[in-house]
Formats: sequence, structure tokens, C-alpha cells
Amino acid sequence: MTKTVVIVGGGSAGWLTAGIIAARHNPQNDAGQGTKVILLESPDVANLGVGEGTWPTMRDTLRQIGISEVDFLRSCDVGFKQGSQFINWQRGEGESYYHPFVPPAGYGSVNLAAHWLDRSTDSTFADAVSPQGKVCDLGLAPKTAQTPEYAFGLNYGYHLNAGKFVELLKRHCVDKLGVDYQLGHVDQVLSAENGDITALSLTKGENISGDLFVDCTGFSALLIGKHYQVPFVSQRDCLFNDTALAVQADHAGEDTPIASCTKSTAQSSGWIWDIALPTRRGIGHVFSSQHVSLETAEDELQRYLAADPALAKKQHSPRKITFQPGHRARFWHKNCVAVGVSAGFVEPLEASALVLIEKSAEFISNNLPQDRAAMKVVAKRFNDIIGKYWVDIIDFLKLHYVLTERTDSEYWRDHVRAESIPDSLQDALELWRAQVPWVSDSNNRAELFSAASVQYVLYGMGFATQINSSRLRGWDKDAVLADRLMRDNLGKTEIFMASQPTNRDLLNLVRRG
Repeated sequence: MTKTVVIVGGGSAGWLTAGIIAARHNPQNDAGQGTKVILLESPDVANLGVGEGTWPTMRDTLRQIGISEVDFLRSCDVGFKQGSQFINWQRGEGESYYHPFVPPAGYGSVNLAAHWLDRSTDSTFADAVSPQGKVCDLGLAPKTAQTPEYAFGLNYGYHLNAGKFVELLKRHCVDKLGVDYQLGHVDQVLSAENGDITALSLTKGENISGDLFVDCTGFSALLIGKHYQVPFVSQRDCLFNDTALAVQADHAGEDTPIASCTKSTAQSSGWIWDIALPTRRGIGHVFSSQHVSLETAEDELQRYLAADPALAKKQHSPRKITFQPGHRARFWHKNCVAVGVSAGFVEPLEASALVLIEKSAEFISNNLPQDRAAMKVVAKRFNDIIGKYWVDIIDFLKLHYVLTERTDSEYWRDHVRAESIPDSLQDALELWRAQVPWVSDSNNRAELFSAASVQYVLYGMGFATQINSSRLRGWDKDAVLADRLMRDNLGKTEIFMASQPTNRDLLNLVRRG
């Protein structure tokens, strides 16, 4: 069986993976199977630290590894995230739409998108089927002070301080889960005749042996890339963005409202993310260096910062991050598995980085091979599933671009060129012109983004699906149910708007204890 798992690299990827595996398999856990978890980290490598937005899945991840939500909220400058708002993506004229975390009312029973399309209404799709957009407009929280830990009135994830999150995970993994934390530089990778890694030789003269090695070394991809030379599959021809300029900006005052969603504002050749924490905002411009100069991109970022009265007025010096959009051809090779940036990286448009770490670590934990023969099968399944996740991520991110009506720059014009759109997405768009996306579309494939998410983007961007009104209205029960659900949603929206505290007020209450 896998007796020792060696995780190389810290950061969110390393410590989340360590926590998820150790919580289930560490010898200190009575329910565990006696697997030792070692995390080896270089003392001189800085973490990337731009992944400040999570999905709702993080609530369950933290609960399973034993971290109190209150401790997490207090330790990591956490804000609640209820989805994303996309501004200027359709025409660049101030328009916006929401991709909320709450699915449409009755999701799975009746397809409200079809009925919304069939009606003449001034309401946006998100507002017609979910209260969350209106709640986000007002900066309200997804729960109240009386709601138990990790429970919710409206589904939510988090905005967090990535550095403080890593420190919390590290303390918890070492102190509570028995993870063996080692500092050192890898000097050499030692291998068996079959190509498996047997140990890592450190510059300080020690060897760290293991049965399974998890590469969480970020862009350096020390094991999966430098050692095994697993090919990298570039997605630059589809997703053009390859550079980011990131800043940390202070609130104008202690009582400045905290946004309940990630704001993504389209620019001439990229977009600006805006993530609100209780103590500051994380803001960055991610763009294509092939379409805009660094100077112009920074000017756009500085104009965005200067125009916001909710930000403290001071000069910001952005941190530059360059990346090659894409992923490895394989993610599990021999007895090495890549998790996090070492496996792949694309622009953070839908905060897919952390959820992919969660999914990868959960698979490893649930399928720790009992012997080397089993590892070959487990590796194949992992590669199949994570490979499909990457197809889903690339298609879904590209979906945001292909629906644009913007023609004000070569960047936006290039995004709608057929040669930049994956065949799988072109097929899906052809289908969605004739029928509304629905839960049955997945065909049991591995997917990260549900039909609900697709609907929010499609109809937020004004996509046209041809609706057979007579056929739709012929399903009397569905039509009656759809009418009731949309009426009920209006009532629920009013209740939430009147009853929820603001993000700022609830977080202040939690932080004060």
C-alpha cells in the first residue's frame, strides 16, 4: 500500500493536498490507514498567491479537514463570495450580468431558462430565477449571525488572503493532522529501474523517500516537468491572456462596503479582477501581451484604481506575473502526480484554480493505490478525469469571450474567430442555439461547470436560443410550475433584501467575536 506520500511544494496546492490526504489517512487519525504525509518546501520559493477566490466547495473541504469556519474567517481576512459579476463584456457600454452560485429555482425539475426566454420580461435572467444578483447589488451577506458554521441562506464561497490561508493550513496540518513538515532544496531526483521516483536528495545531504510524490512546485514543475518532461499543452491560441498586473489596494475607510461577488471588468485587451476582503481589495489586470503593451495595460489598471472612490488614494506599484496558458498532457505519470499550477494554469476568470486543487486532492485521497499495479489504473482514471476537467474549464472560459459584441480592439475580434474556438465549444453553441442547456447535456461526463452556470453566462450575454413556444406551453404542468417558481423568486428576493446583514456588518461581528 501507499505508506508515504511526499508533497513537494507548499502554497495553497501543497497544503490543501496535505490536509485532504492527512485528514483521512494519517496514522494519528483512528479511521486512517497508516499513510504518512510529508510536505517538503523550499525556504526560498515565494508562493504565487493570486488565487483569492474560491467556490462553495471550499466550505466542505475546510469542514472535512477539521477547520472551524469562525477561525478561518478571523485568520484569513475572509469575505463572502456569492458569485461573479461581469462588466462591459457584451458591448463595453457599462452593461453587466451575474453568474451567481445559487442555481435557478427548481433546477433539476424544470428548466426555467426556457420559460424565461419564452416570456416578455424586463428582468434579467439571473434576477428572474435567483435572488443572489439583487443581494450582491446591495453588498449583503449570504447568511446571518445565527446561521451555523458552513450553513447558508444563499450558497457561497470565499474571498481570502492567500498568504494567511496558507499559514492557517500549515498550522492545522502540522499541529492537528500530523503532517511532517520539512524545509529543504531538492538537489537530485532518485529513480528506480522502472522510472518511479524512490527519493528526493536534498542539498543539505538528506534523502526523503516515499511511495507517491505530489508535485506542487508551481510554474517550475520540478517533478512532472523538469524531471519527467511530461509535455505542456499550450492553450494560447484559444485563451490569449498571458500576463497579469496585481495590486493590493486599501479601502477608503474602515466602514467601506465589502462586495459580495468577484467583479470582472473587461478592458481593451483583457479584464480586471476585483476581490474585496475586510481589510483591503485584491485587484489585477490580466491581459494578452500579444494584443496590448505593458504600459497601456498598466495605464488601464491605474485608471480603474483612480476612478473608484471606495479605494484609498495612493500610488500602486503592480506585481507582474507572466504565465503560459495551458496544462500538462498527463497529470499522473509513474508515481508522480501534479496538483495546482504545476499541472496547468489559465487566467483566473472563474476561480477554477483552487477547485481543481480540491478535486485533484480528493481523488488522490479517495484512491490511494494499494500497490504498484493498482497505481497504474488509478493514474489512468485520474488523467482521464482531470483531462476532462481541463476541457470543461477551457470551453467555459472561452464561452465568456465568444458571445461578445465588442469590436473595439483586435483582442475582442480575435476571440470570436472560429479558429480560436475549440470544436467542443462550437458543437455546444450549435446545440444551444436550438435548445436550452440542461442537466441531461452532461452525458455523465466529468464536469466542473453545470448547465446552470452555462445558462447564466449565455443569457447574461444575450445569447439567443430558439424556443418552440407552442410546444413549451403544451407542457401545462411545467409552465404552471415555472410561473410559480419565478413569482416565488420575486418574494424570496424581497425577503433576503430586507433580512440579510451587509457583508461588512456580519464579518465585523465575526471578527469581534
